[in-house]
Amino acid sequence: MARNSAPLVQTDALPATRAARPIDLVHLAKQCLGDEHLEYEILRMYDTTVSTYFARLQLATSYDDLALNLHSIKGSSNGVGAFSVAGLAKAAESELLAGRPLAPERLDDLGLAIEEVRGFIARMLDSEPA
Repeated sequence: MARNSAPLVQTDALPATRAARPIDLVHLAKQCLGDEHLEYEILRMYDTTVSTYFARLQLATSYDDLALNLHSIKGSSNGVGAFSVAGLAKAAESELLAGRPLAPERLDDLGLAIEEVRGFIARMLDSEPA
């Protein structure tokens, strides 16, 4: 056994870490090959896309409509780096594929995550360089 090892750090004394951004900007930059103007254009397109598909999801009544809209939200969110939204859509899609109904709470959670991402995008676009 090592006798001169460093003492353990108590985790309750450490400061809370900053919350992660709702969009992984490093992922987005890689997807856009470092083109900052393309990143902003992709953010604008994603904002419209996720808003449209979520509105359609809320109105969907058939299994096919629910599945299509969840899958579209999941795919577009993964592409842009909105992994929290993608994860929630994936979980809802998995439940749906397993034959369980889409729980209203899951839809509410997805809606909150989408609003958080859309707010983040709005702040990003407000500071877009010329």
